[in-house]
Amino acid sequence: MRILFSFVGGSGHLIPLVPIARAAEAAGHTVAFACSATMAPRVEAHGFTALATRRAPDPPSDTGPGATAERLPLQPIDPARIDREVRENFAVRAARERSARMVDLIPDWRPDLLVFDEADFGGMIAAEHLGLPYATVLVLAAGSLVRPALVAEPLDELRAGYGLPPDPEFTMPGRHLVLSPFPPSFRDPDFPLPATAHSLRSVTPPATGDRDPAQWWHPGSRPNVYLTLGTEFNVESGDLFPRLINGLRELDVNLLVTVGHQIDPAEFGPQPEHVRIERYVDQGLVLPHCDLVVSHGGSGSVMGALVHGLPMVLAPMGADQPANAARCAALGVGRVLEALTVTPQDAAVTVAEVLADPGYRQAAGRLRNELAALPGPERAVPLLEQIATRRRPLLDD
Repeated sequence: MRILFSFVGGSGHLIPLVPIARAAEAAGHTVAFACSATMAPRVEAHGFTALATRRAPDPPSDTGPGATAERLPLQPIDPARIDREVRENFAVRAARERSARMVDLIPDWRPDLLVFDEADFGGMIAAEHLGLPYATVLVLAAGSLVRPALVAEPLDELRAGYGLPPDPEFTMPGRHLVLSPFPPSFRDPDFPLPATAHSLRSVTPPATGDRDPAQWWHPGSRPNVYLTLGTEFNVESGDLFPRLINGLRELDVNLLVTVGHQIDPAEFGPQPEHVRIERYVDQGLVLPHCDLVVSHGGSGSVMGALVHGLPMVLAPMGADQPANAARCAALGVGRVLEALTVTPQDAAVTVAEVLADPGYRQAAGRLRNELAALPGPERAVPLLEQIATRRRPLLDD
């Protein structure tokens, strides 16, 4: 069987698809990825064929792993702005671009089945237009960011252009099969999974690299704390990094900070011996040594921590982060900081309190156990095979 995986956006939309693609390939199926040209190298780094759906923009001369990026000021969390960005970026612009390109690409590659990340609306419309079955992989952990009232209208306009009926209830993503690599209890109960959803164990990619935190941290001597603001919002965080670093370095902890390829660690100045600032370290090498994670609350960062049963302190900035942070607080696995106003002292006090209270680790351990009890990504393969042959919705048992 030929399976075309497709995603819109960056690494947060790619990584949840990778374990399922590996399982399909291990089962003997032919796999490729449709993505932007910008993301093609990352797909290829995972060992898959990448089919570019649009040309990458010409990069500025100073970009690259060692370059610095323009730093954007931190904005207050504005739900209305987040909604506008979701609607315009995914349901209008990306959906129109990708539907047009995928209608051309799909017949060329001739897949039997397509697998989309949940925000690849244009790809889903193209598959429906061409009469092909498809599955959706969830990438937004809390499940409340994309709502029918937000995206159904512009998507119905696009559907009409392809001769498809309106979908005011926005049933398109869950029409055939939904694969959810998150613990079911983490999802916002006001946005339940569709009847076609099957939950899978979240699997992180194999760790790579030689910058092993075990060389720097000494388990048992003091707690190990990891600070990250992700790979996209890191350059939109204003002065949040220095405020957090200045607070956490006053604690009796080993602190590892990763700031991203486009931020120079030297800009934060000299640090004490127990603080290490790096551009990038594979989280697969970091998290097994951690006692607590401080992050922006992106779905990938949150699930990475929960896979290891780690409590969190979260400073959400936008996108799905506020919803994820709210679920972490509701489930007792972490505390939430106001990114725009948090002071170094606030950050230090909050991290110290979460480290001192075993209840947060116990709650995170319950989510870890819930994840561990789910079937692995290999369970997705027979489900994909069934919708490819039966071509009708596959309800959860």
